[in-house]
Parts: sequence; C-alpha cells; structure tokens
Amino acid sequence: MFSKLRFSTFLAGLFVLFPLHGHAQTPGDPNYIIIDNDFAGPGGTNIQSVIPLLGQPDKATVLGFTVVVGDGWENEAAAHLSRFLEIAGSPETLPVVPGATQPLVNSRARLLAWEKSNGKMPWKGAWRGDAPDFQPPVKPLKEGMPDRKLSSETAALFLIRQVHAHPHQITLLAAGPLTNIALAIKLDPEFASLCRRLVFMGAIVDGNLSQVTQSADYYTDFNFMFDPEAASITLEAPFPEVVSVGGVANAIRMTAEIRDQATRTAGPVADYLRQYFHPQPMWDELAAAISVDPALVTDKVVAYMDVDLTHGPNYGYAHVWPESTRPHIGERPVTIVTAVDKARFLKTFVKAANRMNTHG
Repeated sequence: MFSKLRFSTFLAGLFVLFPLHGHAQTPGDPNYIIIDNDFAGPGGTNIQSVIPLLGQPDKATVLGFTVVVGDGWENEAAAHLSRFLEIAGSPETLPVVPGATQPLVNSRARLLAWEKSNGKMPWKGAWRGDAPDFQPPVKPLKEGMPDRKLSSETAALFLIRQVHAHPHQITLLAAGPLTNIALAIKLDPEFASLCRRLVFMGAIVDGNLSQVTQSADYYTDFNFMFDPEAASITLEAPFPEVVSVGGVANAIRMTAEIRDQATRTAGPVADYLRQYFHPQPMWDELAAAISVDPALVTDKVVAYMDVDLTHGPNYGYAHVWPESTRPHIGERPVTIVTAVDKARFLKTFVKAANRMNTHG
C-alpha cells in the first residue's frame, strides 16, 4: 500500500532511538501534532484540549483532529468540535476526521453485564442513562449546529497517511479511548514506528484506594475501560516513545479563577469558555500542553505497562512491572508522568486561550 515510501521510511528509521527516547529531535524539526479525542461538549476538558494546541502556533503545528466514541457518541463529538473550531475561527483546511463509532470488542450490553458481577462503572460516557446500543443521529447542539464540513477520510487512514508523509515528526496525542489508534496499528505495521511519540491520557495506576477516599469517577480509568482491547494493542505497538498522563492531572482543576484569567481578552472563544464552564480536572488540556512542550514534566517513572483483559473487576485497568518481573507477553516501557510544573502549565493555558480570543 505504501511501497513508494518504504525506502525513505527505512532511511528515516535508521535515526530512531528505540525504544525509550523517540526520534532524535533537533531545534529545526517541525513539531507536528495530531489529536485523537472524544470531543464531548460544549466546553469541558475534551474541547479545551484544543486550546494549548491552536493557541501556541509558534510552538506546534496541528495537522488535524481525529474523533472517537467515548465520553459521547462520535458524530456528536465531531459536531461539538467543529462548532468550537468555527467559533475560534479555525480554517476548514484543518480537518476534523470522523473515526470509530464503537469499541473493538466492548459494547453497552457487555458493560451492563460486567457491572452485575463487578460493581458500577461511575461514568459510562456514550452509554450512560438509557442510551441506545449504537450511535444515534446528532441532536441539536446547545452552542448551535456547525456548518463546517467533516473530512471524507476516516481517522485510521488519515493517521496512517500523515505519519508516512511526515515520518518521525508527529506527536500523536490520544486523549480519549484508543480505538482509532489500534485500528491504524492493525491496518499498517509501520504506523507506530513512524510516529515521533504517543502521548495519551490514561493509565491511572494504583488508583483503587483513591476511588474510595477521593473520587470513584476521577480515579476510574475510563479511556482504557471503554475499549480495553484497543488500549492493549496500542501499548504493545512499537512507538519510539510512549508517555502516559494519568492521575497526575486529577489535582489540577479548572476553576473560576483560571476561567477568568483565560478570558481577559474579549472574543468569541472567551464568550464560549464563560458560557460552558466546567469545574473539572484539566485532564486533556494537560496532555495537550505536554505534547507541545514535554519540558512541563518535572518527574516521571518508566515502567513496563499493559492492560488487564480478563473479564473480572480489573478489566480495562493498566498494570505495570519493572524489568525484573515483567511477563514478556508484549508489554513495553511507558514513561508515566508523576509531576508537572503546574504554575507554568496554567500560565501556558491562560496565554494560549487569550491568544485565541484575539487571533482566532
């Protein structure tokens, strides 16, 4: 399928430092980013993940947005994102690419059956309430329906095409379930190795006690649990570098004070952020900021990671091992972020939001 690119891909691959350090990046290298997310809205962490990306055009170039089912249905998420991009004045040349509408194996019926034996999953995303088993038509959005057209491509094929066009130059940011990523991996054996790095929001390891003492919702690993098989496929793929931004984000909450600072400059984005304010952890915003500037990470742990696929109480949970005890069944080393420069992150987010208010 990509035979014309194989020789150049091979040459570029000679300079990959595998498996922990990614492609050697020089100051002149472009910082390309594709974000794959379940863009539930309006407002909130999913949509606000766009701000550190588009609000720092001097530091990163966004190649597109791929959409996946998760917190909401895929078609509704694409509509929320498209409407926000219209409000922000983002050009239609920056594509919104539709993706998976269901997990690889998991389903609403399977989840409800799992709950009978293993306890309640506090957040079910698209499957919450009396949701249907399959994606329904999009209902009118609170913020208005978008006129912006979706890409005619599909997410997995878009991702594959882009990494072949820009070998070892793309940071793939996965802030929702990993279904689109897993599909790209299975369609193209070169896909993962041609990325620069994968940064994903998920893998809240050792969060069980915090479900009792803090928040059952915030310490349940929804992005993994919604599609555990996709998470496992992704974690076993040969990405040059994988970075997990998990529970470290729970302590960084979107507050009215941060909102007010981020909306000092008048504009349509400021109006949107005020109207659709959600005081929740800044999960996806932090992952996006780290994708642009990895130096925001101040402490980390490297461990071998995979996902529990047994259909018991830990189905969909990440598990980690040191080198000395790992089972050698496909798990790979992952850099787990354990601390960030919170003050600099918030300063970055506020500056990016105000820049979007001014420039669109």
